[in-house]
Amino acid sequence: MPQALSRSAVGDIGVRVGRSLSGFRPLAPFFCLYMTFGATLGFLSGGAPLILRVRGLELAEVGLLQLINLPVGLTFLWAAALDRIRMPFLDHRVGWIVVAQGMTVLLLGTLSFGEHWPLPALLLLAIAACACVATMDIALEALVVETVPAERRAFVASAKLCGASLGGILGVGVLVGSYDLLGWRVAVLACAALDALCLLPILFYPEARLHGVGGAPDRWSGSFARLRALATRILVLGAYFAAAYLLSGPNTLALLDLGVSLAQVGFLTGTVLPAVNLVMALVAGGLAARFGTVRLIALGAFGVLVSGGLMAAACVAESVELAVAATILNFLCGGILGVPVFNMIYRWAQGPRPATDYALLFGAAFFAAMPLRVAAPALAGWVGWPGYFGATLPLYAAAVAWLVIAVDRTLRADKGKPR
Repeated sequence: MPQALSRSAVGDIGVRVGRSLSGFRPLAPFFCLYMTFGATLGFLSGGAPLILRVRGLELAEVGLLQLINLPVGLTFLWAAALDRIRMPFLDHRVGWIVVAQGMTVLLLGTLSFGEHWPLPALLLLAIAACACVATMDIALEALVVETVPAERRAFVASAKLCGASLGGILGVGVLVGSYDLLGWRVAVLACAALDALCLLPILFYPEARLHGVGGAPDRWSGSFARLRALATRILVLGAYFAAAYLLSGPNTLALLDLGVSLAQVGFLTGTVLPAVNLVMALVAGGLAARFGTVRLIALGAFGVLVSGGLMAAACVAESVELAVAATILNFLCGGILGVPVFNMIYRWAQGPRPATDYALLFGAAFFAAMPLRVAAPALAGWVGWPGYFGATLPLYAAAVAWLVIAVDRTLRADKGKPR
């Protein structure tokens, strides 16, 4: 009898594992491609500047490498082409994903031979590769909007952030950490190989069969009312991302000024942050589905505000331990926010041109934070770190309140729509 029970228990476990795996299988194509997004951008915009700086590149030239990220915020310039034009092979969105990812692999392969090329040539290739990665991203986001039901998008957003976090660990932590062993060519080719390998699962994605499952487009799509609604949402997201960067972005600079070593700060941002984002993304998908988007945003934002207050107190007291704890709390709560926020971006991009809408929504938020990345350190140097964090707290609270109101209004409108 015990043996029979043991076998039965093992059978039950096997069934549960099988069901779990079958539930995660549809997320594999999204997870894999977002992992390449994190790894490629992590290596090009995060790892390559470190490598070139160690090899003697001047700081002014290192600063130019921030232009690598520029295409991420400019995708709205060509997103309309992704909505209108179909490739002569594969399905609509999958065809664009294959073309963009294939171009990324080719550009990285070319870049692998450029270890001693002039900086302008390296920068041009890196920007072109980033543009291809960003194009793949908006095509993939459009695929989510068109083929994934609204109730499943939280899990796709979770897979997205998990993949991007793991990709960041691979692109910066592993490839850069092993650079002395691998060298330039092998490191770049390894990134290209990852991009090619992770393209395979999407080739079997049934886009044609699932098209339209994501829900009907908003009734005002394509009209002036649609443009007005989208403009408001762009402002909401832009305010939120800008305020989030003001409060959270300069944390590492504050740690350095408090006396935390560069190695410790690097460990926090290069290992702890992506690892925490990975775990929080896994948890947040289930929490968003169970407790709701508005509550999860409010909870995560409250935690971020608490972390900001603790950071201000740490700067007043010059307490390194409290500052590190505040930074980790910020990582935790900020990681929770990613899933519900991107889930709402999917919802707001639900129209006949989802690639264009997503590019506008996310691109505007990206650009809203760009000037603040330059201004924030100067502002902190002028008013001091305690005053800086104290001033950013009400700005962040106001931006989150606006976001919560916009999200709640959308969800209420969805409930009122006829089934």
